[in-house]
Amino acid sequence: MGYHKGHKEFHVLDLQDGWHTLPGYPLGIQEKIIAGELDEKNKRGNRTRLLRFAPGTYTTDPFVHDYWEEVFLLSGDLIVGNDRLGNGGQKFQNYTYAVRPPGVHHGPFKSDSGCLLLETHYFMED
Repeated sequence: MGYHKGHKEFHVLDLQDGWHTLPGYPLGIQEKIIAGELDEKNKRGNRTRLLRFAPGTYTTDPFVHDYWEEVFLLSGDLIVGNDRLGNGGQKFQNYTYAVRPPGVHHGPFKSDSGCLLLETHYFMED
């Protein structure tokens, strides 16, 4: 069984606190876990998080992972497929969505003006 996210009624999220930079990510990209837990080692669980890019921040390599991922761009711009210098790619703006099965290479990513993403990650139960 996966992890239960608990019962959380509507509540205000403190968007000023609880952010941290992920290992291996540029300093301008931070996450805030809002529900759940993902155990990547044992391939189980689920989480919902906010991910934010500071203006001008970009990654240099594609990502690939063993879990499902759903991403909703809440605000700002996200450029997908830039090169290692942050050039090129396709720009998306708020209210765009992606879903990716395990093993799909995606990115690199950049944001010119900064952005806020809502992401859900999960492993399928056997």
